[in-house]
Amino acid sequence: MYGLWRPRVLGGWRVPATGPVILAVNHSHNIDGPMVIGVAPRASHFLVKKEAFVGPLGPFMRSVGQLEVDRSTADRTAITRALEVLSGGGVLGIFPEGTRGEGDFAALRAGLAYFAVRSGAPIVPVAVLGSTERSGRLIKALPALRSRIDVVFGDPFEAGDGSGRRTRKALDEATERIQKQLTAHLEDARRLTGRRATLK
Repeated sequence: MYGLWRPRVLGGWRVPATGPVILAVNHSHNIDGPMVIGVAPRASHFLVKKEAFVGPLGPFMRSVGQLEVDRSTADRTAITRALEVLSGGGVLGIFPEGTRGEGDFAALRAGLAYFAVRSGAPIVPVAVLGSTERSGRLIKALPALRSRIDVVFGDPFEAGDGSGRRTRKALDEATERIQKQLTAHLEDARRLTGRRATLK
């Protein structure tokens, strides 16, 4: 990441040094996940769509601890492996929007709330900004080489209400709390970096 682009990492010290943590990352470009994996202060295991595990990239991604998930179904294997990462005190990375889009946390899926409430792990919001601003000249699917990409880590927070409930209502309420926190962090990150939302 540092060889091809110029990442600027802000707030990395906010990621707890030990214990289970969930990184909740906005997702507007394919490079966002690898960028966070490359610059995060702790090794992280991201839930990644199975379609990305193709060719030689598949074995490599598995070897560095990334978790393959089938988004078309309730993938029990992926859920179990993600919970094992957290129960072992590791870092789980999630794109709570479920798929690449505007990267504004406008529509969250319930998975993040489930993992946070089930494990009790704090969530650290992460904003990746600048990955969609300029396309590369040789490879249009990647950001321009040596361009500045900001990765802003926010303060950790608890998603649950402290009751330990895992009902549908509890997860819906947790999702609402999470969305407010992530949206606020994204706004703060844009102010801090001087970046505005990128229209595609």
